[in-house]
Amino acid sequence: MKEIQNIAIAEYDYPLPDERIAKYPLAQRDTSKLLLYNGGTVSEDTFSSLPQYLPQGSLMIFNNTKVIQARLRFRKETGAQVEVFCLEPESPADYQLIFQQTSECVWQCLVGNSNRWKSGTLSQVINIGGHDVTLTVERLTTGAVNNVRFSWDGGYSFAELLEAAGELPIPPYLNRRTEESDNTTYQTVYSKVKGSVAAPTAGLHFTPAVMEAIDCAGISRDEVTLHVGAGTFKPVKSELIAEHEMHEEYIEVRVELLEKLIAAGGRAVAVGTTSVRTLESLYFIGEKVLQNPSIAPDALNVSQWTPYECRHTTSTIDALQALVDYLKKHGLAALHAHTQIMIAPGYTFRIVKAIVTNFHQPKSTLLLLVSAFVKGDWKNIYDYALAHDFRFLSYGDSSLLIP
Repeated sequence: MKEIQNIAIAEYDYPLPDERIAKYPLAQRDTSKLLLYNGGTVSEDTFSSLPQYLPQGSLMIFNNTKVIQARLRFRKETGAQVEVFCLEPESPADYQLIFQQTSECVWQCLVGNSNRWKSGTLSQVINIGGHDVTLTVERLTTGAVNNVRFSWDGGYSFAELLEAAGELPIPPYLNRRTEESDNTTYQTVYSKVKGSVAAPTAGLHFTPAVMEAIDCAGISRDEVTLHVGAGTFKPVKSELIAEHEMHEEYIEVRVELLEKLIAAGGRAVAVGTTSVRTLESLYFIGEKVLQNPSIAPDALNVSQWTPYECRHTTSTIDALQALVDYLKKHGLAALHAHTQIMIAPGYTFRIVKAIVTNFHQPKSTLLLLVSAFVKGDWKNIYDYALAHDFRFLSYGDSSLLIP
């Protein structure tokens, strides 16, 4: 494990001029460029051609999370603006339940300009369907992440409240305010389950036509849920990755998908690094169940260094089957867990055999994941993309990686 932890993040840096960061998406999602990496060979095509490059008979996994309008702005009587950014449900600590609340709930939040809001409450009046609703926020705890209580009148759900008052949180490196068009373009066409504060951006290139072509090519499709947290934008600031704390994210995986994975030999094509993190976490959760059959369902989580703490000799199929058996024994239709998994060079992939992904920030944990997957050959890929006018980051172009 020490060898992994002693990786220097400076080795995963590259020059990224601001003009190479795509500030807006292309007008047609699937006309973006597609870099093809297969066994060390690099070439390119258009994203609409993706289906013809997918391994025959693949099971392709998408992250169906939906970005919420998580950013709320309040103004004090002094005129100072305070930003409240919803990160994760606190009470009730369940995404589905918290969006259904009709008078009060508590979220873990980031607070912008927090020194201007030391105590007391902030309020704003929101118009929902022609009715004025007063939304009040109270800071219950202070720190890097704050617990904030939201309370409101009118009997509307918290989901309706965010729709009316919230702002879609586009990535900070776009250096611009959210625009109306982002409400559509910063969601995947298959987004369903509300909870993310950032889009699983590899999915932004897919169109109904590409999905249909995938089906026609005989590729199976299914979905997991990982709610992307603000930590996805957190750069590694420490010299060694040992000192970087990975963000924790909520995942949900249905029993039916686990059975599909077993039928597919435990192999999958992952759309995006969020799907990679979800799928690879399944192996370690299954292994945990095998080692401790009486473990509580709320303890089925993966910590940052779990993959490196000991030798993992369980087969992928055995781990997945153990997880299926455990969930069925407990009458659970799906796994609900959190993962903090760190995938870095030296990691052994158990489930993911190909990845569709965008081009990531220098010195990021996402770049570490890509390097781990292509066995250290990430510079070859990124040098090609920089030399051939690929667009980078969330609204940029895409790649298909097959080691």
